[in-house]
Amino acid sequence: MTLPSVYQHKFAEKLTILNERGRGVLVRIYNVKKVAAAGGGAPPPLGDKALEPCARFVHKKFPQLDVRSGTQHLGPVHKDKGDIARALGPFYHSFVDVLEFRDHVYELLNTIDASQCFFDINVNYDFTKSYLDLVVTYVSLVLLLARTEDRRVLIGMYHCAHEMIHGTSDPSFARLGQMVLEYDHPLKKLAEEFGPHTKAVTSALLSLHFLFARRNQAAEQWRSDQLLSLLSTAGTMLSPASSDTMACEYLSLEVMERWIILGFLVCPGALAASPQCLELWRLALQGSLHVTLVRDEALAVHKVTEELLGALKGYGKRVADVKECKEHAVAHSGALHRGRRTYLRGALRELEALLADQPGLLGPKALFVFMALAFCRDEVSWLARHAEHVTKTKTPEDFTDSHVAELLFLMEQLRALVRRQAGVLQRYHVQYLARFDALVLSEVIQNLSVCPEEESIILSSFVSSLSALSLKQVDDKEPFDFAPLRLDWFRLQAYTSVAKASLPLSTNPDVGRVMNLIVFHTKLLDSLEDLLAEASDLSDLCFYPRPVEKMFMATMEEPSMLRYSIAFPLLCSHFSRCNHAMCPEEYPHLKATALGLCNKFLEEMARQASACVMDACAEQHNLSEQLLPKHCASTVSKARNKKASKQLSKKAEPERDKPGAESQRKDRTLTTNMDKLHLTLAELSLSLNHVPNFTVFEHTLTPAEYLSSHLETRFTKAIVAMAGYSQATQEVARPSEVLAGLSAYVTFIQSLGQFVGLDTGRIIRNVLLQQTQPRDAAGEQTLTTIYTNWYLEALLRQASTGAIVLAPALQAFATVPREGEPAFSAAEFSDVSEMRALAELIGPYGMKFLSDNLMWHVGSQVGELKKLVNENMDTLVQLRANSYKPEQMAALLPRLTADNVLKRMTIIGEILSFRAMAQQGLREVTLSIFELASAAGIPCDIDPALVNVLAGGKTDGSSPEEDYKVACLLLVFVAVSLPLLASDPASIYNTEMDGYNNNIHCLAKAIIHVSAALFTIHNKNIETHLKEFLLLASVSLLQLGQETDKQRARNRDSVSLLLQLLVAESSFLTVDMLETCFPYVLLRNAYREVCRENLLSRIPSH
Repeated sequence: MTLPSVYQHKFAEKLTILNERGRGVLVRIYNVKKVAAAGGGAPPPLGDKALEPCARFVHKKFPQLDVRSGTQHLGPVHKDKGDIARALGPFYHSFVDVLEFRDHVYELLNTIDASQCFFDINVNYDFTKSYLDLVVTYVSLVLLLARTEDRRVLIGMYHCAHEMIHGTSDPSFARLGQMVLEYDHPLKKLAEEFGPHTKAVTSALLSLHFLFARRNQAAEQWRSDQLLSLLSTAGTMLSPASSDTMACEYLSLEVMERWIILGFLVCPGALAASPQCLELWRLALQGSLHVTLVRDEALAVHKVTEELLGALKGYGKRVADVKECKEHAVAHSGALHRGRRTYLRGALRELEALLADQPGLLGPKALFVFMALAFCRDEVSWLARHAEHVTKTKTPEDFTDSHVAELLFLMEQLRALVRRQAGVLQRYHVQYLARFDALVLSEVIQNLSVCPEEESIILSSFVSSLSALSLKQVDDKEPFDFAPLRLDWFRLQAYTSVAKASLPLSTNPDVGRVMNLIVFHTKLLDSLEDLLAEASDLSDLCFYPRPVEKMFMATMEEPSMLRYSIAFPLLCSHFSRCNHAMCPEEYPHLKATALGLCNKFLEEMARQASACVMDACAEQHNLSEQLLPKHCASTVSKARNKKASKQLSKKAEPERDKPGAESQRKDRTLTTNMDKLHLTLAELSLSLNHVPNFTVFEHTLTPAEYLSSHLETRFTKAIVAMAGYSQATQEVARPSEVLAGLSAYVTFIQSLGQFVGLDTGRIIRNVLLQQTQPRDAAGEQTLTTIYTNWYLEALLRQASTGAIVLAPALQAFATVPREGEPAFSAAEFSDVSEMRALAELIGPYGMKFLSDNLMWHVGSQVGELKKLVNENMDTLVQLRANSYKPEQMAALLPRLTADNVLKRMTIIGEILSFRAMAQQGLREVTLSIFELASAAGIPCDIDPALVNVLAGGKTDGSSPEEDYKVACLLLVFVAVSLPLLASDPASIYNTEMDGYNNNIHCLAKAIIHVSAALFTIHNKNIETHLKEFLLLASVSLLQLGQETDKQRARNRDSVSLLLQLLVAESSFLTVDMLETCFPYVLLRNAYREVCRENLLSRIPSH
């Protein structure tokens, strides 16, 4: 048979096109099946309850559907016929595609049978592989069609809607309906269809016999053969790895298994015809319990085969064989594959380490890389498939593997290495093709006994193309394209594989073997990505989310595997290859699945890493807490009472370990919790830092950013937890203790730079900046809110009740000891060091928030004072007018309701005093200008924050003149009320505290700052009004000297000292001004009397 006469069959072109088309149709039917089975995504006929009776009618009558006579049953369909036709059109045409594909496959298989083609996977690899692929794709498509439960409804409803719209049925409907009926029992029908093709299918499958047996070996055999090991034959390390069956070496074992099982499933007659067929079939049945049809659609091989053969006469022995093989597979396949995975982990580890260290070995040993990738891909795929479909088993450990992450990781490493060293591969194989392959092919051509002219021209063109290659093309980065050469070889395989070919490949296998080697070498030059995908594509795992998630969780629970956990997110980058051009509508779903899985993996890795970091920080916090001054009290006490402690040693409590004892270890093998945390963190960090970023469905993901996000969240929560704030009990940690803990956390997080490639400075800045705001990024309360609430609700509220007093000598608030109340030291929360610590914790913004809240309370108190002034307006006006008339003032004073005036002014003074202390602490932290001067701790004559608050608190409906009058009278009210303080037993000046026991020394700050703010608002002279106040106060206090009631004047000397405090507080008043109103000699005498009384009170009574 001459070449032109064979050419008209175009076997190579048809096989290529039909295989690609078949994969597309298979994906479309898979999508139809999934959409029809889904609840929410089902098409209208399956989702609309009004159409359910119509669907039942269509299913019952299919395919004999008479639209005219079935009007009563199809009324709802007629109503929505346009929508139904549009919705079901893509589904219907997908089934039509199956029909057309079947026709083309029938035609091609019949032509191949008529041509009596020769098949041998070792010789005409492309031709045999494409033929078997086509057979299996067709069988898978028919089986998947039969599994699509709603196929009759989808086709029938579209047919009805189409006929209602166009008046006639679709031309393909009759044949399509007949095909659906025929394939209700698909395997029986397929066995009948493939009866004439049994010889061709069997010959193709038998060529796999030796290859499949060699590839389907146990790990023990691999170990004895030192499979994939470069070190076992170190002397031949530089020799090129070659084979007579080059492409077969990395051909998927799973693919071969599918060919054999599905091939003999549709050609069962071959099992009785040849012992080799029976042996091959039995061997395939012993390896797996399920084989893949497409994606996650799998076939329970033993069950299906047993049902088919049981229904055929004369196959009783084969049914027994199936049962025996199933028992063998159940008992041994899990252990077999587990052993292979264990061996492959060690082999790949060695191979990757050698090639990474010596990338030049990639040239001669490229085959080893693709073999290793293919073997691993088969084992991972087998594990996922069986973990999904094997639900009941006595040995669940056979279908789980906590070490699979290492296998996936090593695969990614090899793939990355091949891509990175593509230049090495190109330089080596350009020379190999030009200087070896071309010469060998030329020699084989010359040794052919018969070589017709047409074949000679093609083969000679191969030699010419290869001989023309040079290193210059690699150096100049010229693109290679050997696709035409490979297609010509595919065509030549088809031409020379038919019966009576002029150059039969069956008798000239050397041509096939050499060309297969050449094809592999050309793919290394121009199709490296396709070759990697062919050997190691794991995109089908996209459809096994549950098993993959279980593998990932098992990995995260295995400490030694944490460093490889990044393999799972990287695996998701394979999933974009799932999308097929013939089914673009599933792209969004695939994208969502891939990104969802990847995000879940990275989130879990980041969660564990951040938890580890926070645990380590907590350990460091505990260690730093042991160094706090409060913990040394017991040590100091024991040192001072050494003798007493010796006498009581028997009853004494066990001695606490001193800080630093945790670092003393006699045996390094004893690991502490910190050691374990460091190890876990180092492992996870290796994983998160493995790649800076990667792409999944056009989305770029950065693993380290996930950790950064989790760290920020956890760090924020940890800081708030350190404060230990309880709103119910009003308990909170001291700012200095929180600051010490925070420093420990920050120090450890800063040290993460040696583990993780994170911008730790950015994380710390973001978190600490959030703590200066009332709410963090998640809307939760921060240290600013906590301490603002606590100081207002706990400390200052107690100060207003007299339980806490301001001690200027201590520069802190001090608790007044009372019996029956729990011990609480206000000084521990308000002294200089605590205020500095608070300023460092909440910063200028936090201090501004604290100040605003304090000012709001001041504003509310001033508002209440203004109400009191308005109530006593007339009396205050007369008092101001008669300030020089003691008799009239004495008569007017009883009319005032002055109980709350001094109390409220004292509260204002307490708040302003605390604010000043907080600002003093902030002053050493930061500086700002003017408006922020108050928040930054810079003292001002006039407090801008107070001015803003009081300006916003003007009485509604009142004129500026009235507000100004109220401000003046407020000072009059306070001035004339001062003598009332003398009758208070607590109004005693305490020289140790440098203040009064009832906090009235805070009046000075309140009076000076409030008056300055009020008169600044009204743009009046502050000094003038303060002089007036000083005069009124002096007159009022001088009148105490004429008081006959000793109880009302009991603390006259102490109260008189308030005038000195007023002058000291104000920058507008001077001692000279005071001297004109209140003689300084009286103040000096008052000081002397107060000091004498304080000394006498401290002398013990006898």
